[in-house]
Amino acid sequence: MILWLDGAHAPLENMRRDAGLLAAAAEPDFEPVLRLFGFAPPGITLGRAEEPARTLDLARCERDGVPWAVRPTGGRAVFHAEEWTYSFAAPLAHPDGAGSVAGAWERLSGILVRSLERLGVPAALAPGGRTAGPRPGRSPACFASTARHEVVLEGRKLIGSAQRRTAGALLQQGSLLLGPGHLRLADYLAAPESERARVREALRDSAAHASDLLGAAAPLERWAAALLEVLPPGTRRVAAEEGLARLRTPAVWA
Repeated sequence: MILWLDGAHAPLENMRRDAGLLAAAAEPDFEPVLRLFGFAPPGITLGRAEEPARTLDLARCERDGVPWAVRPTGGRAVFHAEEWTYSFAAPLAHPDGAGSVAGAWERLSGILVRSLERLGVPAALAPGGRTAGPRPGRSPACFASTARHEVVLEGRKLIGSAQRRTAGALLQQGSLLLGPGHLRLADYLAAPESERARVREALRDSAAHASDLLGAAAPLERWAAALLEVLPPGTRRVAAEEGLARLRTPAVWA
């Protein structure tokens, strides 16, 4: 496996890189890649099935200089600020990508939990089906509800993830909250203020962040070091530019 410590980029560039990983992972000899990154400037991503003009107040986003992009995966909207972000790409022919959606999700979530335990964060996997969320209706915010095998802290969602499978590959993306920056999503929804207030409340109730344990500006290097302790032996860490160069030529990942 390769651990790519990629640094921070704008939303569109981050999603472009993850789409490139998904495309490259369709090759059976592609070595699975766990990419760690952040967002600079902070911004919004939407699930691939969402309609930007129906979900977001695009005029307000433009006015406030808040960039946005559509993810290669599904799920719902996320405001990316004060977080660690990951993506994982693997061929379906590889053991890390094989099996059911739930099985692959649980394997990766287990790795994330073990890495956080090494950092003093008592994270756990959410049991059962979908749990806490806004009522009534369905929120446009990813962190407003928790699904099975997602990572929680004291019963509240700490890491929001989404997965996509193509004919030959999978891509899973997720955000680990380090502070309350994700609450800013409510300000940019295409909704009346009463609905935005409901979403803010749901996010506060359903999501947790690890600022008290890690700090809102904790460097990605801390997570990378903890992950290397729990990833398979032989995992290789690569830096931002080295990873990008390899992505441009997928064959060299082999």
